[in-house]
Amino acid sequence: MPSAVVLLSGGLDSATTLAIARSQGFECYALSVHYGQRHSAELDAAKRVAAELGARDHRVMQVDLAGIGGSALTDASIAVPEQGTTGIPVTYVPARNTMMLSLALAWAEVLGGRDIFIGVNAVDYSGYPDCRPEFIAAFEELARRATKAGVEGASFRIHAPLIQLSKAEIVREGTRLGVDFAATVSCYQADADGRACGRCDSCRIRRDGFAAAGVADPTRYRPL
Repeated sequence: MPSAVVLLSGGLDSATTLAIARSQGFECYALSVHYGQRHSAELDAAKRVAAELGARDHRVMQVDLAGIGGSALTDASIAVPEQGTTGIPVTYVPARNTMMLSLALAWAEVLGGRDIFIGVNAVDYSGYPDCRPEFIAAFEELARRATKAGVEGASFRIHAPLIQLSKAEIVREGTRLGVDFAATVSCYQADADGRACGRCDSCRIRRDGFAAAGVADPTRYRPL
């Protein structure tokens, strides 16, 4: 089986991405990153998902993006918006996907693998610049130029299987592949038990996705 590194946040999208990679015959190495996000509940969810979906290995790496700040997800002094906004919202974490893909690329090169999966989406998302097809294509080119394996002729592929899917389509695909969405955490400000706020942008997109897919929403919400 070819090996693939799969970025696994513990949310709905990354869990579905792991299930897709597995269904395509890859031996999956799941990578989560503790980057200084507001809560660790999603990392606990990632551990559950990795076990349930049969990842060969699951590692959590540490990077201190909270030391840089600039995002509501890494700086507690910036409030997570609970109403729709225009432009790129303050929940954007500067260079997060670039950093995560770089870590995944390093691990893939060590493993001898040439495939990396990431659950970015450019349809039902918050407008983040590092979730677009242009970014994925640019990083693929970087991987070819910036690694020993690439210089020696290897071709890395960055798989983004959800990038053109609606959230409803992602829910349906994950359901088809047996993802237990109750085990996932998507909320930007989940509590210590992983219960969602039900008000942030991520909660809204997730809830609307289940509704549009006609699938019961298994998300655990905090009491209002």
